[in-house]
Amino acid sequence: MIGVDIGTTSTKAVLFEKNGKIAAQANQGYPLHTPSPSVAEQDPEQILQAVIYTIAKVMQDSAIPPEALLFLSFSSAMHSVIAVDSAGSPLTACITWADNRSAASATRLKDELGGHELYLRTGTPIHPMSPITKLMWLGEEQPELFRQTYKFISIKEYIFAKLFGEYVIDHSIASSTGMFNLENLDWDMEALRIAGITPDRLSKPVPTTRMMQGLLPGLAEKLKVLPTTPFIVGASDGVLSNLGVGAIQPGVIAATIGTSGAIRTVVDRPLTDPKGRIFCYALTEKHWVIGGPVNNGGMLFRWVRDEFAASEVETAKRLGIDPYEVLTRIAEQVPPGSGGLLFHPYLTGERAPLWNPDARGSFFGLTMNHHKEHMIRSVLEGVIFNMYTVLLAMEEQIGQPSRILATGGFARSALWRQMMADIFGQEVVIPESFESSCLGAVVLGLYATGLTDSLDIVFQMIGSTHQHHPVKEHAKVYKQLLPIYISVYRSLEDQYQAIAGFQRGQADE
Repeated sequence: MIGVDIGTTSTKAVLFEKNGKIAAQANQGYPLHTPSPSVAEQDPEQILQAVIYTIAKVMQDSAIPPEALLFLSFSSAMHSVIAVDSAGSPLTACITWADNRSAASATRLKDELGGHELYLRTGTPIHPMSPITKLMWLGEEQPELFRQTYKFISIKEYIFAKLFGEYVIDHSIASSTGMFNLENLDWDMEALRIAGITPDRLSKPVPTTRMMQGLLPGLAEKLKVLPTTPFIVGASDGVLSNLGVGAIQPGVIAATIGTSGAIRTVVDRPLTDPKGRIFCYALTEKHWVIGGPVNNGGMLFRWVRDEFAASEVETAKRLGIDPYEVLTRIAEQVPPGSGGLLFHPYLTGERAPLWNPDARGSFFGLTMNHHKEHMIRSVLEGVIFNMYTVLLAMEEQIGQPSRILATGGFARSALWRQMMADIFGQEVVIPESFESSCLGAVVLGLYATGLTDSLDIVFQMIGSTHQHHPVKEHAKVYKQLLPIYISVYRSLEDQYQAIAGFQRGQADE
């Protein structure tokens, strides 16, 4: 079984055996074009080629006969928009979730066009990441292109249109557009009116378990699969990551920190937040995922490495070890709480829980007693503090979690894992699968093809590698700092807007 994850920085294909063991995997990266702070685009053709390459590579490396492949199932990043003409050729680049050019449209939707009521129906918080705001912006800024567009689609729809010649969107990706009604599982007419389009200019919504067969001519050969091999449309990377780590039972939370991060849990019906802080996306007809995404995760550790740590990187090179390991050792020398130095990690604006593209990062509490090691540790703590504030918003809907499963690149750091247990004040378990979205796609594929009647089969396919319990003294320190952390970002809301406006003005000069 092949799970394919079409991500923001690369596409991964992982070939799994039935017991969940990985038999082969391949990865192909591609650039994210960011010529200015607001723009984040990709070339859809490069991504299509990466999908073809990675599938063919795992088939080739594993040397399994094509008839032994049960199915391929797909995971994909959310919130992308590509305008295509009637021949399926892109009229725009792939505008990703990280593109902020629709910030003014998002503000107008929130303040003037009944954005909160729309959120309650669609489950997508009002933010520039959301495709509805991207369509509003395109309609205003490029009206001629907007009129010429045959369909507005996401990257996964683009891939499937190129493979099968049909425009379909799974309920999961659809539920992250801000235009999909969670109750009737169809396009929301009021949302479409605001976006300036009709349903025929979007793809047909289908269940995440939709199976497609009959690849367009020549593609089966390129992919090294049979033309009749089933392709499961699948879902979004976030909800499949929950499935892939086994966080599918009530009260079980998955906390993921990769480049960005998210906290999610599965519920049995659509659920939104009266304060608009969390999303609600579809997994299957019986499973919905609520939670909050954060912009600023592991990318901040990379920022620390690149901007503060030239000498440490040099030391790591000489010793032949990972620079992050050197930085972690430095951070470990500082007690929890970083001597009262707080870091608000909003270097790229923030989604949950602020939903404010103008939010900006800051160190708060700096004194002459603070050194580089305090700053490094406070950055790591700041990322976890921010994740915890998202969890607090979720707890208002679901109560305190019974279990926390942590995944993503951050899970390779014992210090960061322990920090999560201490700040969250709960045991944190690290599942074995680092390829959680690909495994989640495969589990959904087993369900879609009738090879299992329950998603619980995932528990036979994962183990756990680490468990961290909160250290009482550390948890006490973090409990004292949390209210200060929250009150600082609340009191800076006007200042965020002012400084972001100033920065935009400087960039335009």
